[in-house]
Formats: sequence, C-alpha cells, structure tokens
Amino acid sequence: MTTAAIALRPGERGAPPRPLPSTPEQRSVLLQFDDNALLPLLYGEHDRHLARIEQRLGVRLGSRGNRLTIAGPPERTEVAEAALRALWRRLEQGQGVSVADVEAALRMAEGEAENDPRLPLQDIPQIRTRKAAIAPRSPAQAAYIDLLARHEMVFGVGPAGTGKTYLAVAQGVALLQAGRVDRIVLSRPAVEAGERLGFLPGDMKEKVDPYLRPLYDALHDMLPAEQVVRRIASGEIEIAPLAFMRGRTLAHCFAILDEAQNTTPAQMKMFLTRMGEGTRMVITGDPTQVDLPGGQRSGLAEALRILDGVQGIGTARFDERDVVRHPLVARIVAAYGREDAAAQGRTEGQGAESPGRRGKKDQDGTGK
Repeated sequence: MTTAAIALRPGERGAPPRPLPSTPEQRSVLLQFDDNALLPLLYGEHDRHLARIEQRLGVRLGSRGNRLTIAGPPERTEVAEAALRALWRRLEQGQGVSVADVEAALRMAEGEAENDPRLPLQDIPQIRTRKAAIAPRSPAQAAYIDLLARHEMVFGVGPAGTGKTYLAVAQGVALLQAGRVDRIVLSRPAVEAGERLGFLPGDMKEKVDPYLRPLYDALHDMLPAEQVVRRIASGEIEIAPLAFMRGRTLAHCFAILDEAQNTTPAQMKMFLTRMGEGTRMVITGDPTQVDLPGGQRSGLAEALRILDGVQGIGTARFDERDVVRHPLVARIVAAYGREDAAAQGRTEGQGAESPGRRGKKDQDGTGK
C-alpha cells in the first residue's frame, strides 16, 4: 500500500508524496491540515461531507486530530484527494462548504481524472457579479462558462438541472454591471407543459409572468430584489414572451431564449435574426422535453442541425452527469434516457417492418 503524506498550508499545493511499500490495488494518502478551526467546516456536521465522499467514490476516510487518511483504489483516492484540496481552498478563501459544494468538487475532480475535454484545466472560469462569484459545478459548466465569455451566440443543450439558464442569466448580469451591454432581454415561448391552463386573469404582464418565473428566480439570485424591480422598470432588464420579439432588432444587449425546445423552426429563425450590433445571444433548452403539439418539429433541434459548424456559434452539451440539483434528479434523467433509447429502438424496429411509418425523430424533430 502506498502512503503519501501531504501537509496543506494556506496558499500551498502540498508537499510531494512520500512512497512506502505498496500493492498496486490499494493506495493510502495522508492529508495534514494546519488550521484546526476549519476542519469542522471541511468535514461537515457529523462528518457528513466525508461520508458522502466515501459513498460516492468507494474509499475509506479516517480522521484523527488534524490528519485525514484516504484509502482505496489509486484512481479513486486521487479523485478524493483532488476534491478535498478544492474544498480546503474554498475554506482558505473564506467561502463555505455545503453538500452541493462537495458534489461539485467531486464532479470537477472526476472530470480532471478522466481528462474530460469539456473542462478547461488550466484556469477554471468563473462568472463574477457584484453579489457573488459563480463557479462551475461540473466540467460541462466550466466549458459552458468559457463559451459564454468567448462567443457571441451560444447554445446550451441538455437535461433539466444542469444550470444552463442560471449561468446564462449570471453572465448577462455580469456584463450589464460591467457596462459591456446596455440591457438584458429574457424570453421564453409561452407553451404549457402538457396542461391547458385556459384563461388567465390580469393584464399582459400578469398573464405571461407564470411562464417566465424561472427567469425571475435566477435574477433574484444575482441581484438584490430592489435592483431587479428598478432595472425592470427602467428597461435595463426586459422579460417578454417570444411572440413579442418579431420585428425588433436587439442591439447592445444580452438576449437569452429559454426553453427553446418549445419553439417552432419559424420562431427560432425569427429570434436568431433579431441579433443586432454589440449583442450576445444564448439559447437554452432540453430536446427531450418538447411540449409542442403532436407533429410539430422543434426549432431547437433544427437550429442545432442547420447551424452546426457555423463560425462564431458555440454549443455546450450537458448530460445526466452534469445535473447539479438533488442527486436523485440525475438518476431520474438517466432512467428516462434509457427508456427513450429503448422506445426509439422499438420504433425503428417497427419502422423496418412497416416502411410507411415515421419514427419519433421525424415526428417531433428532437433527434431522440
């Protein structure tokens, strides 16, 4: 068994490992921390952070005083060590560590260990607003933030809970506060998710607000409530259904089209061609959750096909590994993905027997 002793001090990467006699199947790493006051925050209440790392990676963690031992398969201990290093750096910088931060550190460490091409390893990007610095919680989020900084038009495609809309709103707020855009325009198609809500009371704003609520929620995480109200009143932040975009030119703004899988091809083309001078656009959606009436193609799926390879357009793709909500959400997404794949296989098999039938991919344009 290999044992590596590492003393973590503020601002240091740690001493080189000290090899001892070993077996190739197991490795042991000893971490020694200098600030005992931070250890309860690192370990979590009743050591729940350590328990989560053990459960996720299949390693054994043992703490005594200011020392922590990691034992297990070499590749798994490497991931645990990298995650603990990252969490310790957060604490040194005065930031807290929550269960979500532990999950994020594990995802990032696993991405590094697997040399995930979506992860910019040299400099993990952040979105900095005046209220907070927003760091990526998965390799795909790191790649997405990088695309948002470099491209004028970005597509964020993947399942619910991967942070596509949240990070896009954060980037828009950061650019607005830095004076690089004059306003933020947030839009969604007003399509119900399977229900028929019928008549909604109130004026136009009150009628469309239920569809745009997730965008308001993201804004309130980035800005104080009074600023959100003031900026909406002044027009610096505009939240409008997609139907109101026709005929406009969006100049010097940051425009976000959310739930883009529920656009028709004509609506998508209309929105993309609103782009004016000094404008950046982000289009987010989940091609597996199309709420359009049966038989209508998704404008998002068609745009991804037509615009593939067009210079100046970046595409970030997420999957169930990047879900940053409750861990159960990732398992739910994966289970539905397996069912969709099986259904597609059955449909294709039936199509082979009945040449006149169309598969799901042709019917709804999702490509699934």
